[in-house]
Amino acid sequence: MAQMNASVRRASCRASSAPILVERIGRIDYVQAWERQREIAAARAEERGPDTLLLLEHPSVYTAGKRTKPEDRPTDGTPVVDVDRGGEITWHGPGQLVGYPLVALNDPVDVVDYVRRLEEALINVCDQFGVHTGRVAGRSGVWVPADDRGIERKIAAIGIRVQRGVTMHGFEINCDADLSFFDRIVPCGIRDAGVTSLSWELGRTVSVAEILDVTERAVLDAIEGVLPLSQRDARANAAAPQREDVTFALDAPLLPGR
Repeated sequence: MAQMNASVRRASCRASSAPILVERIGRIDYVQAWERQREIAAARAEERGPDTLLLLEHPSVYTAGKRTKPEDRPTDGTPVVDVDRGGEITWHGPGQLVGYPLVALNDPVDVVDYVRRLEEALINVCDQFGVHTGRVAGRSGVWVPADDRGIERKIAAIGIRVQRGVTMHGFEINCDADLSFFDRIVPCGIRDAGVTSLSWELGRTVSVAEILDVTERAVLDAIEGVLPLSQRDARANAAAPQREDVTFALDAPLLPGR
């Protein structure tokens, strides 16, 4: 049984104490949302706009981060959008809630802490729906432990970029997504694990709309430090860490004075 260690309460990881603006966009083309991210992030870096959380879905699309290998791409020639986040290749589509927090981080920037906060938020969401999850050493995201139903499987993925001290990209959590789209790629470059969804784990349909409120609250609480960081290990036997997957990219200096 996976272990749940003591939780650690932390302060906010943001540079600002002003409220985070939340935009629920609905379904939007990936490139269009990416352009929206860049606009918001630039405004935030120049102190012209607030920290913002975008919550949305995408039409079906594959996106490839900076570490994607040719052999991990779709075998059928399906188009892929190459993006400026860390990590490798993944799929976005209907039935998957995507979140893009665009926030100015405290100086000095602690990217690992920020990623762990996003993981904690998604672990909390899964807990609220009765799905036990945790972290896997050396691999970002949120995982369901191996059990009599299947191998270790990822239920939520994280891939970010930090530029001028402001975060971009973010997370995805599978609700009632068509998981067959992951069969055409090597998700996140990981060959020895599976992909799952809340619906598959619970044996009932869990829609994006059903988890929207819970996810928004959990992400905001994790960023602000209201939701403590746990040390939840998804692996029953605490296996040795596998290769370290790079899930983030850090570019450009912080703003002067930050």
